[in-house]
Amino acid sequence: MMKSNLEELAIFGGRPAFSEKIHVGRPNIGNRDRLLERINDLLDRKWLSNNGPYVQEFERQVSERLGVKHCIAMCSGTVALEIAIRATGLTGEVIVPSFTFIATAHALQWQEITPVFCDVDPQTHTLNPWRLEAMITPRTSGIIGVHLWGQPCEVETLTEIAQKHNLKLMFDASHAFGCSYKGTMIGNFGEAEVFSFHATKFLNTFEGGAVVTNNDELATKVRLMKNFGFAGYDNVIYVGTNGKMNEISAAMGLTGLETINEFVANNHRNYKQYQRELAGLPGVHLFAYNENEQCNYQYIVLEIDEAITKVSRNDLIKILWAENILARRYFYPGCHRMEPYRSYFPHAGLLLPETEKLTKRVLILPTGAAIGADELSKICQILRLVVTKGREISENLLTHSTDKAFQGSKK
Repeated sequence: MMKSNLEELAIFGGRPAFSEKIHVGRPNIGNRDRLLERINDLLDRKWLSNNGPYVQEFERQVSERLGVKHCIAMCSGTVALEIAIRATGLTGEVIVPSFTFIATAHALQWQEITPVFCDVDPQTHTLNPWRLEAMITPRTSGIIGVHLWGQPCEVETLTEIAQKHNLKLMFDASHAFGCSYKGTMIGNFGEAEVFSFHATKFLNTFEGGAVVTNNDELATKVRLMKNFGFAGYDNVIYVGTNGKMNEISAAMGLTGLETINEFVANNHRNYKQYQRELAGLPGVHLFAYNENEQCNYQYIVLEIDEAITKVSRNDLIKILWAENILARRYFYPGCHRMEPYRSYFPHAGLLLPETEKLTKRVLILPTGAAIGADELSKICQILRLVVTKGREISENLLTHSTDKAFQGSKK
């Protein structure tokens, strides 16, 4: 049932629009029978880890799909990022955006490398190269760009800056598997690029990641480092750790690759429906993907302009959660406002005005294969109701909150 007045909103006592929670993304499974067939096969073979045939095949298919020379599968995207950072030889300070998942910064800090936070472009939400050169110091060894939402960074400009200042350049491509930049697949840029295949990603391996690169020497180093530095039996020639992907994860990845076009088609269909049904809604801006490039359309990203909607992003999320629509506020409050960086760089926000704005405006909506057209229409209708009556809703929320506080004070 569609809601047409405020009293029907769950936050004001109405029945929630959905009986079960609708998440931003539910894991894509692909063909379950095919997955179980692979799992039974690897169990019969009793080869569960240590560069088994499914891992090798997954790496081969990823390399082939991206047109990149090397793919080294890992147990997680974060470990892949840490190993790539170490293998690339980054030290001292590395410039990164603050508007990203905390793992991008932690992968540096974990290795006692200082993340230096640079602002992002308000249109692309990716690292702003025209703000970057001012952040370079004698201690700067590299740049990590983040292809946020699958939107590629300004790759060419970042490459020029890195070459000009003799810096290493790599990319956190956790959101960007299956995306392209000027016709070239993400994975082919910088020293290396890192993917995440976590359960929340449209292509997942339950948990996993990969380093991809066209650099033969770097690939050899990464392969050594993800397996304790072993180069054959009883022969350790390099310092390393355990970053290996297991066979069951690779089986899941191979199963997902077989259905990846269907996953993308679902995401694209949802994106176009949101685009149609939210068109013209004042103060609500849907992040636009470049449909001339390959894209996975994995995230539905809104920016909420409270000055126009008269209802804040945070209040809008409370309203949606009450309806069992579990919208998210990525990447609040920004890495620079999380520990330990908040203590290390207490005034970093002064250099990150666009990041500060985005952390207060961005709202992520549900998408993926687990949600259909009717559910999307219901979500959009609730958004339209809330924004159309934004001022009234904000006043009611304030009164509602005040009443609760008053009742609490009488106990």
